Amino acid sequence: MDRVSKEVRSANMRKIKSKGMKPEMLVRRLVHGLGYRYRLHRQDLPGRPDLIFSNRKKVIFVHGCFWHSHRDPNCPIAHKPKSNLSYWEPKLERTKERDMQNVKRLEEMGWQVLEIWECELKDTVELAHRTRRFLDG
Repeated sequence: MDRVSKEVRSANMRKIKSKGMKPEMLVRRLVHGLGYRYRLHRQDLPGRPDLIFSNRKKVIFVHGCFWHSHRDPNCPIAHKPKSNLSYWEPKLERTKERDMQNVKRLEEMGWQVLEIWECELKDTVELAHRTRRFLDG
């Protein structure tokens, strides 16, 4: 059973955006600070990657650990919903499947993909090293 009414839950869900969220903005600032320039959310690419480096044929997705079902057992953010499982389980499973298909399609098109998880944003030094290795490699 949900703790809030259906109307309140619906209003809360409508407020959740898909672009320009805090994790994505942190990655964008970090990448820009490293000296890389990029485009955002190209609609002609599968999954509309968050950051696109066209001249390098590389893209970055910034995933929320809950919304994209991060499977790392050490992730403090990802969790399984406790209520309304008949709604949440298929929804989260579809998102996970869609993510895998988008990565596969991008790779078939010759793009390299880096997925950054929300929980990885705390260690900005490691994230900067990982991002630089990906973009320069």
